[in-house]
Amino acid sequence: MRRFSQRNSLVTLNDINITPLLDLAFVLLIIFIIATPMLEQSIDLKLPQGGTPVTQVESKDAQTIEVTSRGEYILNKRKMPLDQVITQVEAATRQNPNTFVAVRADQEGAYKHVAAVLDACQKRGITRFSLKTFPER
Repeated sequence: MRRFSQRNSLVTLNDINITPLLDLAFVLLIIFIIATPMLEQSIDLKLPQGGTPVTQVESKDAQTIEVTSRGEYILNKRKMPLDQVITQVEAATRQNPNTFVAVRADQEGAYKHVAAVLDACQKRGITRFSLKTFPER
């Protein structure tokens, strides 16, 4: 008869309180919902239409050069001249051979600014590019 009473004491171990786990999951969900839009936005550019969404790549491999409509170059949220941008991208490419250049250019800007970035990179041996556009719907 003692066996029967011991089984009853083990039955209470089957109940797991998942309320703290759900609270944690909801907190993490809210944090990611708030933080995700801030990861991609750096300056307000009107990207040209076209292209398809690209699969995600590791951010450590990307060097994003932003070109404003006035022809200003921005790397890592810092405005700088083109030769300084290319020098920093070249240094990053030497440290990480998987580095590629992502060019985000305003659709109202002159193409000559984008061409200057691509040409300067190619002259330094940087040939991996990604031209960012706003995906078609």
